[in-house]
Amino acid sequence: MSRSPRRLVILAEGEFRPHAAKTALGVIRYGPDPVLAVIDSTRAGGNASDLLGPGFDVPVVGSLEEVLGRRPTALLIGIAPTGGRLPPSWRSIILRAIHAGLDVLSGLHTFISDDPEFVAAAGAAGVELIDYRKPPERMETSVGRLHRPGSRVILTVGSDCAIGKMSVALELRGAAARAGVSTSFVATGQTGIMIEGWGVAIDRVVSDFVQGTCEWLSEEGEALGDWVFVEGQGSLDHPAYSSVTLGLIHGFTPHAMVLVHKPGLLEHDFVHLPERSFPILPLPRMIRIHEEIAGLVAPSRVVAVALNTSLLREDEARRAIERTADETGLPCDDPFRFGGDRLFAGLRDNVEALPWITGSEAAA
Repeated sequence: MSRSPRRLVILAEGEFRPHAAKTALGVIRYGPDPVLAVIDSTRAGGNASDLLGPGFDVPVVGSLEEVLGRRPTALLIGIAPTGGRLPPSWRSIILRAIHAGLDVLSGLHTFISDDPEFVAAAGAAGVELIDYRKPPERMETSVGRLHRPGSRVILTVGSDCAIGKMSVALELRGAAARAGVSTSFVATGQTGIMIEGWGVAIDRVVSDFVQGTCEWLSEEGEALGDWVFVEGQGSLDHPAYSSVTLGLIHGFTPHAMVLVHKPGLLEHDFVHLPERSFPILPLPRMIRIHEEIAGLVAPSRVVAVALNTSLLREDEARRAIERTADETGLPCDDPFRFGGDRLFAGLRDNVEALPWITGSEAAA
């Protein structure tokens, strides 16, 4: 989607840290628009490079007013909290941004464009309120669409939520492009849409229309490239978010899947039931479950494992990659930390050998 670049300031007050500010970090790392600053008074004086590493020089400031002199054009809400609600204390900051002539970009479940106070202020200031999580008007049930011949649709799935499925898909898309492959990325969440400029936040689609929405998203992705990397959501065994994962698997009917896992994470990050624990399943079992669930509608196979080694030192990360490759018998790497080229090369070989790609299903 073509548009003029925005000059962003990201609101992450009190929340600019891994996981809580995954929208902010994703937009800084992968988005096309320059980010002038992050607002978080509790971390003022810091820098995004403290979390993302060199090359991401974005200062953290204590207030909106500190960055207005740099002429931002939009305020982007940089968190994706449980339930997607707007923190009440942020209302005054958003109103000040509107009065200063900034568009407001939000991926929350709380729609700012439905808020009478925000709408009135935006109308007076002549600015836009954009909710990336608003579902599309197009509502269709599944028709059992087949993939375009020659396409390779790859879905990232995970052993938990918020461990990097979008980042892995983007890194693999980049590796495919470097390998000279025609490729595209399909955004299925608000941060991915902010980065890519199109897509649908699947977790806001009425359940009857999830698979149908995935089908037409797949069609659009296949029109943009032969290797289509689809951003995953949730995890199949997550007690709160398993349904969105199931809808993606049965809606996109991916030729193959990449399992994303975070070594050192032993339980699902699930704050709603603090008295219960939900352990992360062993990877071989996770792989079998995903392939069996996918096979109820269309055959698919986990062809690679992507690790998020952010909890490990570099030497520990490399050992974890080797152990996981031995445990699963699959190509394994951390594409975020070490680049996606090796992982893409391995998964590409595995995908091209799949019987539903080679046409040898009967012999499989």
